[in-house]
Amino acid sequence: MKKLPDVLRDWEAVIGLEIHTELTALETKMFCDCRLSHTAPPNTNVCPVCLGLPGALPVPNEKAIECIVMAGIATNCEIMERSLFYRKHYFYPDMSKNYQTTQGPVAFCMHGHLDLEVPAQEARERPDFSVRKAPDGSYAVPIRIMRIHMEEDAAKMVHVGGGEGRIGGARESLIDYNRCGTPLIELVTEPDLRTPEEARLFMEKLRQTFLALGISDCSLENGSMRCDGNVSIRRRGTAGVGTKTEMKNLNSFKSLHDALAYEICRQAEVLEGGGDVRQETRHWEPSGRRTVVMRVKETADDYRMYPDPDLAPFDLSDEFIGRCRSRVPELPDAKRSRYLTELGLSRHDADQIACNPMAARVFEEAVAIAREMAPLIANVMVNIAPTAKAITSRQVASLARLLATDALTFAQAREVAEMVDGTDEDPETVVDAYNMRQSTDIDTLAPIVDDVLATCVSQVRQYENGNKKVIGYLVGQCMKAARGNGNPKLFNQLLLEKLGV
Repeated sequence: MKKLPDVLRDWEAVIGLEIHTELTALETKMFCDCRLSHTAPPNTNVCPVCLGLPGALPVPNEKAIECIVMAGIATNCEIMERSLFYRKHYFYPDMSKNYQTTQGPVAFCMHGHLDLEVPAQEARERPDFSVRKAPDGSYAVPIRIMRIHMEEDAAKMVHVGGGEGRIGGARESLIDYNRCGTPLIELVTEPDLRTPEEARLFMEKLRQTFLALGISDCSLENGSMRCDGNVSIRRRGTAGVGTKTEMKNLNSFKSLHDALAYEICRQAEVLEGGGDVRQETRHWEPSGRRTVVMRVKETADDYRMYPDPDLAPFDLSDEFIGRCRSRVPELPDAKRSRYLTELGLSRHDADQIACNPMAARVFEEAVAIAREMAPLIANVMVNIAPTAKAITSRQVASLARLLATDALTFAQAREVAEMVDGTDEDPETVVDAYNMRQSTDIDTLAPIVDDVLATCVSQVRQYENGNKKVIGYLVGQCMKAARGNGNPKLFNQLLLEKLGV
């Protein structure tokens, strides 16, 4: 983790996040039957409801409610049996009815947490949290979740044209209402995060959780997952919070980290210089690597929120909540723990596979074929075929078997993985067709070793004089003489025997 400047030695950040996630797994919008699509021509998936035309009445999407309840269960929230939708008033072209339908003080999901691993030193510096030590020696801090509420997304504004004297460089703004009314869940944390790195890790973990649930594609690039960061600073060792600023629409993990890091330093410099931090909304400029003021921060009173008279209160039954609970799959933390304890994976490989639902599915199908090779199968998934888009579980298991029998080198296995990706070919067949199988016949390899030792007199002398690294060169010469078909491990073993080790 990068160290922040010296100006922060006496200051501590207090960070809270608001993470918005579109429920892209659904087919229709939140309060109408319009189709969800990011690629449809502008303003083709609209109706009187999502355009806010007079007399149009909203009808809630039951599947969207199921998704938010699943999200709440996965993040250890209390599922509230009764909640309301409210009208949040603001005037802006991206919401034509001049209010957003959202939830009020009681959301569907309240008072949850996600555990975040932190270094031991940071764990010791957090007396205000119940830090837990895991069996593997890591430390987990529960980052509290205030609420997860449901709301509708706004339309998409596109600024076009330009020229000298134009405000913001644009000639006009166009609006695509296709996105308006998209089911959106907003997770709000308590101000429990202390560093930009922790904020980044929390958002990454939440993304992994939602991907495992299958409720969203969580694409930061396309805007289906985005984050607002709230930050204030205080003197180290003190309680309470200072005046906060909000960074809007941070659409990458790097932007989240860098915007918070800049803003923490900016606030510290303002206070060190005797100034006051203003409560305001700021925008992150990646090109200038700075935050700039957008507007003075609104307060809740500015939105004139009241219960939506067109939507009845929600009363979630125990049966409905139980059905949602049964749909929650094994989550990344539990999956990682199982991989470590039951399958013997390394921590790195378990982390990489558990957080990727597609990779986890292929891995577990391959393990079902050859459970005894689970660590090697994980190695194939993480190090040999990480970029494969359509490799099958049978192909992964076959590659692991070839490696286990020393029939292939890792370099060759990567080549074979690329060759079979997206096909139904068996790696065994490809290896034999291209004469890639490594020979383990000592009677064939021993004469090659003798010839190399006789030829590489200088390297042999270097080895005898203590330069043990030269053995790699000798193995390479053996592989070259065998035209790549000799087993390098066996060559290494034979060389050491011949050299008297």
